[in-house]
Amino acid sequence: MWNPQTYLAFADQRGRPFFDLLARIGAESPRRVADLGCGPGNLTEQLAQRWPDAALEAVDSSPEMVAAARERGIAAELGDISAWTPRPGTDVVFSNAALQWIPGHADLMVRWAGLLEPGAWIAVQVPGNFDAPSHAAIRWLAEQEHWSNILGDFAFRSPDVVATPMGYAELLTGAGCSVDAWETTYLHELSGDNAVLTWITGTALTPVRDQLTDAQWQQFRAELIPLLDEAYPTRPDGRTYFPFRRIFVVAQVGSPSRSASTR
Repeated sequence: MWNPQTYLAFADQRGRPFFDLLARIGAESPRRVADLGCGPGNLTEQLAQRWPDAALEAVDSSPEMVAAARERGIAAELGDISAWTPRPGTDVVFSNAALQWIPGHADLMVRWAGLLEPGAWIAVQVPGNFDAPSHAAIRWLAEQEHWSNILGDFAFRSPDVVATPMGYAELLTGAGCSVDAWETTYLHELSGDNAVLTWITGTALTPVRDQLTDAQWQQFRAELIPLLDEAYPTRPDGRTYFPFRRIFVVAQVGSPSRSASTR
């Protein structure tokens, strides 16, 4: 179960990749903008501000996130992104930190490219830190016998959940898109006790939490804390640095000489 309050605990730092992605989209007057994996809607509001005349479509698979987005005035819909199809007039498909949850999402992006009109934009950001010490610690702990008997497999077991920027670029270029793909490692400065644990509790640990009782969850966290403390030591001044790699893809469908702004 997704917890909007936990997710928003680092709203400012989680939002930086969103704005970096948004800045690379060249659409000036899109007719319809889709935000896939809209979460609690705090960043969807920014899409509405940039393109106030566009019809805004917001989709998320979490009832809790959809409810939080609706409380902000976003007409969010509960839905499965893997089954989503662009509606007529969709000129921007935007997805920030959501597609990593969907197996085969790169092929899904290629499918969208085939359904969108020439000049439309696909903009995606996914975490690229699945081989980071934080996720390695989760995988190691989950594989220990006393936890693997309970957890089995879960979404972050494999470090190759997402492709490289070149991998996405090659697929979408082959689908007839003009592609801008890159990666950035953000060095997040966190504070407080167990800061990295608090961060990943709102995201990476969600599938683990869903399979545990309250007592098991507290025990799993207790066993994870020393592993994270070793990987991300707290400085004497109380700060903890948390490197976080992210992958960005901005693709324009069809001829690069034509854009959504010309319609």
